[in-house]
Amino acid sequence: MAKETIEEKRRRFLETAKAAVAGAYATDEHAIMQAINSYNAIDKIKNMTHERLEEWYSIYFPELKMSNQISYAKFVMKFGSNKKVASKEELNNLVGADVGEDLHTAIQGSIGREPSPDEFSAIKRMAETELMLDSLSQDIDAYLHKSTKTIIPNIVHLIDYKIAAELLAKAGSLNRLAMMPASTVQLLGAEKALFKHIKFGSRSPKYGVLFKLPEVTAAPKRDKGRLARLYATKICIAAKADAFSHNFIADQLKASIDIQAKNIKDTPRPNAPAGNFHGQAKDGAREPKWQRPNRKSFGGTGGGGKRKWGNKRERHGSYSSNSRKET
Repeated sequence: MAKETIEEKRRRFLETAKAAVAGAYATDEHAIMQAINSYNAIDKIKNMTHERLEEWYSIYFPELKMSNQISYAKFVMKFGSNKKVASKEELNNLVGADVGEDLHTAIQGSIGREPSPDEFSAIKRMAETELMLDSLSQDIDAYLHKSTKTIIPNIVHLIDYKIAAELLAKAGSLNRLAMMPASTVQLLGAEKALFKHIKFGSRSPKYGVLFKLPEVTAAPKRDKGRLARLYATKICIAAKADAFSHNFIADQLKASIDIQAKNIKDTPRPNAPAGNFHGQAKDGAREPKWQRPNRKSFGGTGGGGKRKWGNKRERHGSYSSNSRKET
């Protein structure tokens, strides 16, 4: 048998690599990852565009205040060239009857001038761009809502589909997400805070992307970390089912989450003993800040650090005249 040449080995390795790459991108999970990254980028660009549009148009109508960005952009496109022509009926159809009346009154008493044709042309293009970005984000959102139910049905049943897509994007693939421990899933999206904790000793993060869950966001501060860990544990189980067995077990997982989350909320936290930490009075009341010892003093030991230098008397001896004479 003839020995394989270097060129033949190179070609064989290239073919193997191409086959591996083609197999890795054969599923739709990578499209979901690109979609959620695009959605987040478009949302950020849309918010920045609206911020610039609102600040620019405030030159001509400083009294215009709307919480809905799309209604603001539509108003600029329709009445931006001459706001005085807007009738009450048109404003009611655009922003609603409860806001239209106040908006019409603000138009009549506005101190802003009308934009020139060239100025309005540029502002109108910005408003059109914002509306176009909003339409594009809605299309991507509809795709995510449909595709995630097919690729990761168990995870989507537990958490919001956009959060599930973000976890998938942070992990890199469904198989990698399924093989991750719960502690890693819990901190996906908090890599910077984690590395800062490792390098500088700052407080360790308790959650990453999972902080967007309404259950975690609305929970008391003492329960946020425990709820994030609970959801991370169940997401790991759901990811294994989506990646390997393809069985739908989300109903059991959801019921387990509800029971354990209720236990977390109902579990009383023991109160710390009175006077057991720095700045705490014996009766349990917090001492005023100006009465507490200075934890950052040069010779102090605040924060758990080592006492390296002591105070001046310990380093240089007594400052009294008698001690100097004895030495």
